[in-house]
Amino acid sequence: MENATIVDGRRVASDRIAGLAEGEVFVFGSNIQGMHGGGAAWFASKQFGAEWGVGEGLTGRCYALPTMEGAASLRRAVDRFAACAREHRELTFLVTAVGCGIAGYTPQEVAPLFREAAALPNVYLPQVFWEVLSER
Repeated sequence: MENATIVDGRRVASDRIAGLAEGEVFVFGSNIQGMHGGGAAWFASKQFGAEWGVGEGLTGRCYALPTMEGAASLRRAVDRFAACAREHRELTFLVTAVGCGIAGYTPQEVAPLFREAAALPNVYLPQVFWEVLSER
């Protein structure tokens, strides 16, 4: 896969995703209102069909993950994302460094939330998340 590699048994999503292959899903940070005005959300709406007004879940060739509503809300949203990925094994989810841009979280704060999702064979995380997960 052009957008993902396996390094030391870890499924790593590329930091630069310009296009998607069949069955690939771009996972980006959003706000719950689905106002995709900046960062990866803007890119998702322009390149991969993320719909304005959809702040969580599958939209276009993407998965919107709300990151702006607080840490507890983010944790629950990541759990719902993991459930979606588990249900849709036919899709490959390419996770960006969600929450680490406009939302203002650090990889050390966000990566542990993806521990369950990291175990799923169809979820690829950014290298910076894997670095945090391997520390623990």
